[in-house]
Amino acid sequence: MIRGAMYVFLAAFLFFNIGEHASVNCALTSELQRKIAEANKKGPYLGLVIPNSFELNPLLQNPGYTPYDTVIDFAGKRFRFGAIGDKPVVLVMTGLSLINAGITTQLLLSFFAVEGVVHYGIAGNANPSLHIGDVTIPKQWAHLTLWSWQRHGLGPNDTLPLEENGDYTRNLGFLKFADFTTNVSADSSPDNQLNNIWYQPEEIFPVDGVPEQRQHAFWVPVDSNYYRIAEKLQGLKLESCVNSTTCLNSTPKVQFVKRGISQSIYLDNLAYRTFVYNKFEVSPVDMETASVALICLQQRIPFIAIRALSDLAGGGSAESNEADTFLSIAAANSVSAVIEFVKLLSSHSK
Repeated sequence: MIRGAMYVFLAAFLFFNIGEHASVNCALTSELQRKIAEANKKGPYLGLVIPNSFELNPLLQNPGYTPYDTVIDFAGKRFRFGAIGDKPVVLVMTGLSLINAGITTQLLLSFFAVEGVVHYGIAGNANPSLHIGDVTIPKQWAHLTLWSWQRHGLGPNDTLPLEENGDYTRNLGFLKFADFTTNVSADSSPDNQLNNIWYQPEEIFPVDGVPEQRQHAFWVPVDSNYYRIAEKLQGLKLESCVNSTTCLNSTPKVQFVKRGISQSIYLDNLAYRTFVYNKFEVSPVDMETASVALICLQQRIPFIAIRALSDLAGGGSAESNEADTFLSIAAANSVSAVIEFVKLLSSHSK
């Protein structure tokens, strides 16, 4: 029923937007319609949503991936079709940020026959018990940069603007800037005019809900079946060396963790890393996954994310961010885990 609704949407879009003289840059041409229809006949596909080229290219070069001849360029995105084992897949690169990830995922699900989504890439690490190179598979994801920023002079007991309307809430807690003040004397109380930011859930409008009647979501769970299958990745051999002279101090492992977060922020700050770990029990921190999760939640499409740790998000002792050195290992390990996961998923589908 849900998938049928998506194709009704697509048909309506084509009817109202496509003409014989439509611009190839702003709408679907008749030739593009034909290509999409032909590609969908060979589906359904598993959608692989990938943030950047340094995460995409190792998959394209991996012998476990077999490319098809079909490549469809649309709306600034390139959709590549192929297979991992005997599982048909469609690959698309989002580009950096939550907005790009959300737009790309919605395009993928609206125009192509996709039965599930796997999102993978690198991430920072907020969990002090994990290590660079580890591959993390969280059970839940949240977007952490939707805030209500409270004016100076107000505090936790004061109602937020529009809170009574249900627009904002104090249920998820806050960050108090004054708690991070330095060089304060023992006989003074720290204060900061930036005051408090209160974390907020997303408004969502599921395809099986009532249009214009919002629901809310903060922690978005991955698909439980996908997660059970992913647990068989325990013990997967992962890369630990950049080259013959540069290796990690510990052997990377696949780690099954409680939570991950996404923000439109590149996190490289020890104080905030420590805060989000202590408050939300998160491990990977990135800039895309929560958008992919929220789109899949609303479209009722199974979803899982696999993120390999490239740096310590500001928690390391090195002068520069560790991703400058270990990005290639993290990207390679995320691809290795995805290849094996898709093979496992394919075997469970038979």
